Amino acid sequence: MPKNLFQEIVFTIMMVIVMVYAMICYNIALATGGMRNEIFLLAFHELIIMGPIGFILDMIIAGPIAKKITFKLFNPQKDNPIFILLSISICSIWFMCPLMSLAATILFKGGFQKEMISIWLQTTALNYPMATFWQLLFAGPIVRRLFGLIFPNKTKENISTQSVEKVEQSA
Repeated sequence: MPKNLFQEIVFTIMMVIVMVYAMICYNIALATGGMRNEIFLLAFHELIIMGPIGFILDMIIAGPIAKKITFKLFNPQKDNPIFILLSISICSIWFMCPLMSLAATILFKGGFQKEMISIWLQTTALNYPMATFWQLLFAGPIVRRLFGLIFPNKTKENISTQSVEKVEQSA
């Protein structure tokens, strides 16, 4: 997990790219009646617009609120880290899904019109299951793994564990 602002920005960029791209593909597939190979390319056009929106919303609104809620519920020194990880992920989905669905409704589904609220609510309802599934089972684990490769956690515990493993391997 990120340890400073720079790492937080890198992590958020990685997560936004993976989440937003997948959700764009999903929404294009819903709008066109099914998944096709061309959707993977079409999604890049929307990613250029929705990616920065997702980054800003996550850094300014969803991320801070998700962490605030999580750290009111869980103590990092006492509670299992998986509970903290899952709580931040789920709280992020709670806030990002309706916010990003609103942005997509305004930008790609007719904007401000008399049916806007209905379209936004339907979009949000259709996106929640996919966003939750994708975040918890794919995007979250993939991004955390890649992030861990880029920024290895060099705590004393990790270093001593790695040293023990090297000694055991050489024996």
